[in-house]
Order: sequence, then C-alpha cells, then structure tokens
Amino acid sequence: MKIVLNGEPREMRGETLSDLLQESGFSGRVATAVNEDFVPSSLRIAHKLNDGDRVEVVAPMQGG
Repeated sequence: MKIVLNGEPREMRGETLSDLLQESGFSGRVATAVNEDFVPSSLRIAHKLNDGDRVEVVAPMQGG
C-alpha cells in the first residue's frame, strides 16, 4: 500500500498505523495523525490505513 509519511511517499506492507510505526523504525513516545486527525497511541493497533493516507509522526524533543 502507498501512503505519505511525514511528506514522503512510502510503500508499506502492514495494514495498521501500529504496523507502519514498526516498519519505519519509530520507537518510544510519538504523536500520530492520519489525514490531519490525531490518533492516540491506544488506538494505533486498530487504526487501519488506506492507500493514499497522509500520516504524520512527531517525536518530542528536549532542548533549551
């Protein structure tokens, strides 16, 4: 399936947002949105992605 991850086209094998995060190597705490709608971490395993979905993944950064 083809999706857009953080503005970059990507081919993925899995079906869910959780699968995408694992395939893409994201770990730890991240915020996710699909087609500009926030998806909480508790719903990622059940959130099915569709061809053409736009996914944003943001990780918190420390700094000062």
